[in-house]
Amino acid sequence: MLKEGMRKYFSSLFKKTKNQKGFQHIVGNVGNPAKGGDELKVLNFGSLNYDYVYNVDHMVRPGETLCSGGMNTFGGGKGLNQSIALAKAGVPVYHAGVIGEDGGMFLDICKESNVDTTYIRTLEGRSGHTIIQVDKNAQNCILLYGGTNRRVTKEMVDSVLSDFGEGDILLLQNEINEMPYIIDKAYEKKMTIALNPSPYDSALDDCDFHKVSIFLMNEIEGEMMTGHKNPDEILDYMMQEFPDSKVVLTLGGDGVRYRDKDQAFAQGIFKVQAVDTTAAGDTFTGYFIGGLLADMPVPAILERCAKASAIAVSRAGATTSIPTVEEVETIQL
Repeated sequence: MLKEGMRKYFSSLFKKTKNQKGFQHIVGNVGNPAKGGDELKVLNFGSLNYDYVYNVDHMVRPGETLCSGGMNTFGGGKGLNQSIALAKAGVPVYHAGVIGEDGGMFLDICKESNVDTTYIRTLEGRSGHTIIQVDKNAQNCILLYGGTNRRVTKEMVDSVLSDFGEGDILLLQNEINEMPYIIDKAYEKKMTIALNPSPYDSALDDCDFHKVSIFLMNEIEGEMMTGHKNPDEILDYMMQEFPDSKVVLTLGGDGVRYRDKDQAFAQGIFKVQAVDTTAAGDTFTGYFIGGLLADMPVPAILERCAKASAIAVSRAGATTSIPTVEEVETIQL
């Protein structure tokens, strides 16, 4: 059942055309998209990666051979991480993506977290993976191999989106191919598009960002999008170019900034003993969208996101580090 007030509220926030709806408040579970109905549906079209995580004293330098103090394998990928974060924030979510024949672990992770796997395809070949170095300060560097994540086809996009429509939410990152096509088709269907433009590369140059309602990015992605390093200048540019959008700019240890055409907010971090920062941004993304869907004021959303991210960085791994909403609401930081 939908709250009509929330339907109108989010429609005014995220409207791109005269008749387009934006977010609508969710009450209860989302049904089967193929069956239609009036319930809002949340689709995350994104990557699923094996994360091979190596603990190191420092990041490997050119020409250096370095022994690792430990190694673990986790399920990850920005797409999977954000779907898990959405689910743990209490949002029913469908994940769409492509895995290889070695990808059974991804399906298990999704099912354990109540992420719907209807739209995950399995193809011959290897799934995507990352090699992640985590140093003694919990900072990381990541080498990404796309694998089957890069085998999304236009036909698959059309098939998946055929079960979604006006007012439904589409979350995207940039670890899969066919990004311009996905954005164009989702916009044609009047879906509300949220984009985490990471990793930022030339593949995004062909995307029409004016079709995006929400941008969630860090300072590096903000600089690459705008040409500016200063957070205020990044946000000013985004508001000038995309005045109807909502922009979330995460700044690491300096917290987060939020801007839309009507309001601006900042939120600091909660200090914890950092173990692994890999999923901090993805946790923030999932909880931010979850907060919007829960009809929370933006400052309260940002505070909850900061708490969730703090918990995530205090744990090892990607999907394994993401806290439940119950943990976030009860923890004292």
